[in-house]
Amino acid sequence: MSRPSQPKLTAADHNGVSVIQSQAHVPQLVPANSSSAGGKALPPSKMKKPSVDKDSDEYRQRRERNNLAVKKSRMRSKQKAMDTQQRVNELKEENERLEAKIKLLSKELSVLKDLFLEHAHNLADNVQPPAGAEGSRQF
Repeated sequence: MSRPSQPKLTAADHNGVSVIQSQAHVPQLVPANSSSAGGKALPPSKMKKPSVDKDSDEYRQRRERNNLAVKKSRMRSKQKAMDTQQRVNELKEENERLEAKIKLLSKELSVLKDLFLEHAHNLADNVQPPAGAEGSRQF
């Protein structure tokens, strides 16, 4: 962070009044490698990396840590795929059970409807008009 600039006292203007001006410091961004095309910065993948001694302990430790991280990441990915497949299988089984239950309940509903309709038909056949309703009328 830069320090706030101190007000700068300038000479008196033509009315005899002193004018205080502050000068704000605005940092300028300048590319580190001004020879790159158009002044554009290179992406990290295109930048030159410092040469590393592949026989050094630091390099071997970094490689070992990276290899462990990659192995761990791949294991997590495999575990996630296995968990997802297990969930898919469980849902398929549940779906099959629910479909079987739907079939069973549909059959039961059909049987109950038939019983109800048969009972209603028998009641309609057994119901007789009240006694003397037809023949008791006198004209």
